[in-house]
Amino acid sequence: MVAAVLLSVILLFVVAQMVFAALIWWYGSHAPGSTAFMSYRMGELHDKKPDAAIRYTWVPYDKISRNLKRALIAAEDSTFVEHEGFDWDGIQLAIEKNRAKGKTVAGGSTITQQLAKNLFLSPEKSYLRKGQEAIITLMLENMLDKERILELYLNVIEWGNGIFGAEAAARRYYGISAANLSAEQAAKLAAMAPNPRFYERNLNAPGLRKKTGIIVARMPQVELPD
Repeated sequence: MVAAVLLSVILLFVVAQMVFAALIWWYGSHAPGSTAFMSYRMGELHDKKPDAAIRYTWVPYDKISRNLKRALIAAEDSTFVEHEGFDWDGIQLAIEKNRAKGKTVAGGSTITQQLAKNLFLSPEKSYLRKGQEAIITLMLENMLDKERILELYLNVIEWGNGIFGAEAAARRYYGISAANLSAEQAAKLAAMAPNPRFYERNLNAPGLRKKTGIIVARMPQVELPD
């Protein structure tokens, strides 16, 4: 009986990984119609407003400002083009920061890890979810090139209440397309990314202005995957 249950669990696990792999293969050449994170947020929005809708418009890589690509890498994952999915130095630094503060104040997740979570998982925190995130991260890095990973991330990242992707964010905050974002506009969007729903309501927060300036200064040193 125990062996049968264990075998069933293993089979379910293997099937789940095959499904994730098949979807990643599909996303290698097709835009996601939606993501797990979008569905999660849509559920929250519908609880408050039944007619709420997600704002999400896919745009290809070359229709997104190089400024935004540089800004996000500068802000979130400076070794993006070099690592294979995990920034071990960043993870160690996050652990040390969290230990010093006595609480979680830093994550250390790479762009690839965040894409894994956005595409397939929920924002709920658990060791099981982190383990699955790690497996999906390895799949993404082995099945897609860096440019496609960044293209996907730029298109599905959350940028406010029901706002997903660079095009929707550029339209929402600046009334322009993602292709036309200036360095400062891109840096501000990148600064918002860790807590977009808060910053959507607090666009003039001093912390946001400070982070934007730091990102602008870092952007010229960023290497892009193209």
